[in-house]
Amino acid sequence: MSDHDHDDEHDHDHDHDDEHGDDFDDEVAGDGNRIMGGRAKAVVEHVTRAIADDPDAVDVQMVERRDEVTLLVHADKGDMGRLIGRRGRVVQALRQVTRAAGAAEGIKASVDIVE
Repeated sequence: MSDHDHDDEHDHDHDHDDEHGDDFDDEVAGDGNRIMGGRAKAVVEHVTRAIADDPDAVDVQMVERRDEVTLLVHADKGDMGRLIGRRGRVVQALRQVTRAAGAAEGIKASVDIVE
């Protein structure tokens, strides 16, 4: 085995260690900086802004209680019907997706459309 072969092997092991070290650091930083309901809020903001004619007018406020989050969606009056949908189907689908995002965080998440 030449010195060159040994260096390549060492570099490979070193890269492998860095990769795991970075993953560990990211996990620690992510847990330390995580906002309760952040994933659910991001989902609601993304979906409602995609549906709305005036996405800049969409504002999502988060109300926290213990392990529960309520997301209040404020939007332009012209977008209210679009966000609620016929027979409330759009808001019901949004509520299901929000519940799933909250469950992934270990919290109960709900959505209300408000004027």
